[in-house]
Amino acid sequence: MPDLPRWVFVATGVAGLALVTGLLVSNFMGGETKIEQRIERIYALDDPRFTNELGVLLGPPFLTGNKVSALLNGDQIFPPMLAAIRGAKVSITFETYIYWSGDIGQEFADALTERARQGVKVHVLLDWVGSAKMDDSMIAGMRDAGVQVRKFHPPHWSHLGRMNNRTHRKLLVVDGRTGFTGGVGIAPQWTGRAQDPAHWRDTHFQVEGPVVAQLQSVFIDNWIKVTGDVLYGPDYFPLLERVGQEAAQMFSSSPSGGSESMQLMYLLAITAASRSIDLSAAYFVPDALTMRALVDAVKRGVQLRIIVPGEHIDSDAVRGASRANWGPLLSAGAIIAEYSPTMYHCKVMIIDGLLTSVGSTNFDNRSFRLNDEATLNVVDNAFASVLTKSFEADLALSHQVTFAEWQQRPVRERIGEWIASLIGTQL
Repeated sequence: MPDLPRWVFVATGVAGLALVTGLLVSNFMGGETKIEQRIERIYALDDPRFTNELGVLLGPPFLTGNKVSALLNGDQIFPPMLAAIRGAKVSITFETYIYWSGDIGQEFADALTERARQGVKVHVLLDWVGSAKMDDSMIAGMRDAGVQVRKFHPPHWSHLGRMNNRTHRKLLVVDGRTGFTGGVGIAPQWTGRAQDPAHWRDTHFQVEGPVVAQLQSVFIDNWIKVTGDVLYGPDYFPLLERVGQEAAQMFSSSPSGGSESMQLMYLLAITAASRSIDLSAAYFVPDALTMRALVDAVKRGVQLRIIVPGEHIDSDAVRGASRANWGPLLSAGAIIAEYSPTMYHCKVMIIDGLLTSVGSTNFDNRSFRLNDEATLNVVDNAFASVLTKSFEADLALSHQVTFAEWQQRPVRERIGEWIASLIGTQL
C-alpha cells in the first residue's frame, strides 16, 4: 500500500477534532429548542382545568387516593427507607445521583445485598458522576449477592455528547407499592438532623397509593436506556388500592426526550398562582424567562418567598450566579432568605396552599435542560399546610436579604458573581 500524502493525515486529524468539538458543544448547549415564549395566565391554580392540562402536557395524569408523608432530614428519612428495603418481598428498584462510601452507604448496601440473597429482584441505577466517591468493593459485594447494579452514562469515546447528561433522580420503589422521592443522597452529609454544618437540611417523601406506579415507570424509563431490559408484571406493577385523599402526579424530564417538561411545569404553576409561592431551592439560578414569570407573579400581588443556602453551600459558583440576579425580584417585593445553620438542600415549591411540587429538581438550567429529573406534584390543602409549616420553620432560621443590602454588595463579590454567571447554563 503506497504512503498517503501528508495532507490526508492532517485533514483526518482536523475532521476528528471538529467532530469531538461538535459533540462537546452540543453536549453543553443541549440539543432541543428551549422554551422562549412567555406563558400567559389562563387558569388559576384551583381551576380543575389547570391540573387536567398539566397532566396532558407533562404525560401522566393526576391520580387520586394517595398518601404522601414528608420526612425531614436523615434521622427521619433513612430509617423508613431502610425498613422498606428490609421488608421487600419481590422487588426493589433504586435510582440515585449521589451514593458515596461511608456508614450510611454501607447500611444501604447491606440491606440491598441481604434482600437479593433471599431472592428479591434488586435493581440499582447509579449516576456515574454522582457515585464517583463510592468504593468499588461496595458495588462488587452487591453484585456478588445478585443485585443488578448499573451506572448511568459512564464515559466512552463513542458517547462524548452525553457526558454532561446525568441522572439526578432520587427514586426508591419497594414491591411496586411503597415509593420514596425527594432531594436526599446516600452520603454522610444527609445523616442526622441538620444539627450542624456537617449535616445537611433536606426533605424526602414516602409515597403510597396509585401514583407509586408512576414512580416505578420513571425508574424503568432509565433502566431501559441503560440495560435494554424491560421490567414489568405484578412484581413491579401490582394492583394499587386507594390509601389516602391526595391527588398526585409523578413526571420526569430528560434531554433525550421532553427536556422542557420540567421548566414548563414550573412556568405554568407560577403563572397560575393567585396568592402565594413558597420556594425552597438548593440551587436557584433561573433563566430570564423564569425570572420574568416570578417577577410578574409578585407584581400581580402574589407573595413570593424563597429560601436558598447561605454561607454553608457546596458550590460557591452557584451561590454567586444566584445572587447576581436577585435585583429584579427584591425590588419587586419578593422575600429571599439564606438558610443559616447548614447546607440547605431542599427542593420544594408550594403554590396557593394547594399544589406542592417535590423531587430531585433544582431551580436552574442544569435541572431544567441537562439532567434527568423526576418531580412529584401533589394537590391537597392539608399536605401543602404541613409543608408550609416546615418552610416557615426554615425561614425563621434564615437571614432575609433586603434590596438595600443586595445593592451594597462589595465590588469583589460583584466580580465573583459576574464570573459565576458566565457558566450559569451549566449550574
